[in-house]
Amino acid sequence: MRLLVLGGTGFVGGTVAREAVQRGHDVTCTARGVTGSPPGGVRLVRIDRDAPGALEPLAGAEFDAVVDVATGSHPWVAEAVRTLGPRAGHWTYVSTINVYADTATPGQSPGSELRTPLYDTANTSDGDPGAYGRVNVASEDEVRDKLGDRAFVVRPGLITGPGDTMDRFGYWPARFARGGRVLVPDTPEQPIQYIDVRDLAAWIVDAATTGRTGTFDGIGQSMALRDLLEGIAAAVGEPVEMVAVPAEDLERAGVDPWSGPHSLPLWLPPSHYGLASHDARPSLEAGLRPRSLHDAALGALEHERALGLDRPRQAGLSPEEERAVLEMLERSS
Repeated sequence: MRLLVLGGTGFVGGTVAREAVQRGHDVTCTARGVTGSPPGGVRLVRIDRDAPGALEPLAGAEFDAVVDVATGSHPWVAEAVRTLGPRAGHWTYVSTINVYADTATPGQSPGSELRTPLYDTANTSDGDPGAYGRVNVASEDEVRDKLGDRAFVVRPGLITGPGDTMDRFGYWPARFARGGRVLVPDTPEQPIQYIDVRDLAAWIVDAATTGRTGTFDGIGQSMALRDLLEGIAAAVGEPVEMVAVPAEDLERAGVDPWSGPHSLPLWLPPSHYGLASHDARPSLEAGLRPRSLHDAALGALEHERALGLDRPRQAGLSPEEERAVLEMLERSS
């Protein structure tokens, strides 16, 4: 199979390219070359998709399958479909779970209501918190409208695994590896779901090989956040004491949910429980095969150790911040 990966040096695109090469496919990647190197065995075409006519060097090429991970720009997607679509076979567009309008209701599926399309880039959205999802709605529409039954649209939620740059899922295996008293959110009702990038990539390559089309959520089964954390801790194997703190106390201590500095990653407010509890059955029935939590946790820990457990993080609490929060909460109790 001749496969083109638009964005083949990043987290998802690079993993897709690596998976395809390992299966013996002929893989071409496009990228600016600033986020990393392509996997061995692929041909890299350096392009900047912000430049006019960026894809013209590929305009005459024919590919059995194309994978596009341009989740931040509808113009990029429209140009790719216009330039490459007529001579491409199967087409995968990697979208996002953030396309859904309702962030609170559990059990949603690909037929649920979507946000209003935004035909622009997420970086010019005037502070619209839903812009990222809206751009992807527009991009999905572009792919389906122009490519019809050649299109495979995948909406991942939380992605983890080797190469993860967001520091969210990885915070927990890295933290449990240090052992001791671990601050965790006491939100027993909160759901969470994730997908390991290696399983997502395998599914995408499978779909390109077999010609699977349609729109699916790229997620594994939903579970309780506490079960996820206990499973990660068990996989890491260090002795820990989880100190469960109610959401209101975490908020009072200035700890933020989900991601970013001074946060407890993966902790969500109830208004966003729906984003972490989609119905995984359609995707599982379509061939997605998530690995066990144990394997996902160990893969994330290996990546964390390669990066350095003590490095500055994009998400989570530093050891000093965690200790200060625990001490503050104990003094106020």
